[in-house]
Amino acid sequence: MIKLIKSTFYKERETKQRLISFIKKTKTLSFSTQCELFEKRFSAWQGRKYCVFFNSGSSANLAIIQTLLNLKKLKRGDYVGFSAVTWSTNVMPLLQLGLYAIPIDINLSTLNVSSRQIKLAVKQYSLKMIFLTNLLGFCDDIDAIRDLCAQKNILLVEDNCESLGSEYKGKRLGNFGIASTSSFYVGHHMSTIEGGAVCTDDEEIATMLKIVRAHGWDRNLDFAKQHQMRKQFRIHSVFYSRYTFYDLGFNLRPTEINGFIGKIQLTYLNEIIKKRQNNFFKLANELYAQTHLYYPIKFDHMSVVSNFAVPLVCKTIHIKEQLVRRCRSTIEIRPIVGGDMTEQPFFYKYMKGFSHFDCPNARLVHRQGFYFGNNPEMTTNELKEILSTFTRLS
Repeated sequence: MIKLIKSTFYKERETKQRLISFIKKTKTLSFSTQCELFEKRFSAWQGRKYCVFFNSGSSANLAIIQTLLNLKKLKRGDYVGFSAVTWSTNVMPLLQLGLYAIPIDINLSTLNVSSRQIKLAVKQYSLKMIFLTNLLGFCDDIDAIRDLCAQKNILLVEDNCESLGSEYKGKRLGNFGIASTSSFYVGHHMSTIEGGAVCTDDEEIATMLKIVRAHGWDRNLDFAKQHQMRKQFRIHSVFYSRYTFYDLGFNLRPTEINGFIGKIQLTYLNEIIKKRQNNFFKLANELYAQTHLYYPIKFDHMSVVSNFAVPLVCKTIHIKEQLVRRCRSTIEIRPIVGGDMTEQPFFYKYMKGFSHFDCPNARLVHRQGFYFGNNPEMTTNELKEILSTFTRLS
């Protein structure tokens, strides 16, 4: 069986040995200096000023929405557009925090939302924010989306959990919006077992993210910001200052174990991305040429394609079902992310009574698509087996 992912970490044996030594020596395993060091190094790698580390990518999604509400950049009842093909916890925070979640259909050629589709959505809804998913290493015309959002005074946040390292016109995805989320889940580009982050160039957002991450208190802020907040709210007692809660928050903190692993894996990240891209090109150029079987996916506009899975959207449901049967004991496959969110039970439960949403491309991907893994430890024989399986139908 060719699995989606083979190891918990890249270079797993070395990483585990270093982790064992760290755990034996360290005195602190709750959030501390290892997490803070990882934040500094990851923000530098991503090319943004600030990184706030969380216990998952889903928590990062939740935290950025709560942060924008706390800062009054959003308010309950606002309309937020999101990519119709995405993961559930891109959408759930919108509903959980009192926003209206408006799905925006994707382009079949890129599996991503384009500026044209956002323009159509803006005509129908007064959108205050776009939560844009960069799906499986790809994007559409994200520079035009950024410019449109700026023109219409719409907040742009990228869910970049599936596209860490991908580049469009030489610029890394995750650097087009006011903030972006990343995931370090074990099956994604870089593993800290569980983990996620928000990156931003906005200091106010970064500060509030840290407050949201830890109960609403100021304990993980630097001394100057702590002093500023305590002065603003007239907290003069040192005894009470550590237990003063300034705004709405959660406990979304990672551990020192996650931070330590992240520091190690970050040193391998460029190598991981290069191997995934090489795998993708070896597979995609041949697979997407099978136009009688699959809808071709456009990726020549990408400077770097970094994905942890390769999507295929079949021309018919019959073709998909035939391939699902064929892969049952040979290749691990899954639906394309969470599929069309408008077909998920939670979505129509909580958006019940709202106007009908028509996302035909998302629906087609949901019913006729799947993906298989693209991991940096794949062998030449495995790549050959994948091509043989998906290019020769009986």
